[in-house]
Amino acid sequence: MQNLLRERFPEAKVYVADLLADGSGRSQNVDVRSPIEMVGEFSKNTLIFNFAAVHRTPGHPDYAYFETNIRGAENVCNFARKHGIENIVFTSSIAPYGAAEELKTEETLPTPNTPYGISKLVAEKIHREWAAEDVNRRLSIVRPGIVFGKGENGNMTRLYKGLKSHKFAYAGRKDTIKACIYVKDLVRVMLAMAENETADRVQLYNCCYSPSFTIEQIANTMLKATDMKRHIPYIPQKPMMAAATVCGMFGGLGLGICPARVKKLMVSTNIDGTKLAKDYPLGHSLEEAFRDWFKDCGEKELV
Repeated sequence: MQNLLRERFPEAKVYVADLLADGSGRSQNVDVRSPIEMVGEFSKNTLIFNFAAVHRTPGHPDYAYFETNIRGAENVCNFARKHGIENIVFTSSIAPYGAAEELKTEETLPTPNTPYGISKLVAEKIHREWAAEDVNRRLSIVRPGIVFGKGENGNMTRLYKGLKSHKFAYAGRKDTIKACIYVKDLVRVMLAMAENETADRVQLYNCCYSPSFTIEQIANTMLKATDMKRHIPYIPQKPMMAAATVCGMFGGLGLGICPARVKKLMVSTNIDGTKLAKDYPLGHSLEEAFRDWFKDCGEKELV
């Protein structure tokens, strides 16, 4: 996002608040769980991108999701109130929809069933309250699927490492749908939403390909884009869970394998990206996105 902002607005001042400063002097240590104090020039023309979250699931105690995601939303909105800032882009998640196979649109009633999903839905409501207080305020809420790209070090990176090392297998099924979006497309969509003065004051979009891809389609496309040739085995659910249990006892064998993650692999994230495709079309196909990511990594690996 910083690179895009500096490319589009070279004269703009970009302030980065993070739990850990990067040492460049451009970022400031900020704990969003506490009232936010930042040094800078802020006004109604300032644009806030709120990415702060505890998100890896499983991976944190329940209270951590609520403490960071809910209090963080409150403190970000209070910071905006204090400085008269009128435009916020909030990265939510598809987790508020809950785990189910049915297709979810932006009109689907959220039924979160994890602390992360619940905390993100509450955070959305907090931002909506901020927006409702003043007719000049604008809010863009994005619900991304799996976000992948250089430095992601998440689901797609683990998939690539598993494919490359011959340690990936289809867990219980091949047709699990996994909504996803390339990080470069996501940041451009978020900026376009923030700049769109003709849009509704409060925008909500699922951010993923339309239609979403199955794990088999994703794996085969990744192989093609990175010029790998692999046979991907299929393991039925029961032996897969048994293997995950054993791997979990040995720390996941470096791939983060455990029963909870394997169960997650077998549940679809069937998210409808039709609205996004209509209003803010993505710039990369799935194969183009993987190839671009591969190029960014020197065409050696996906990291």
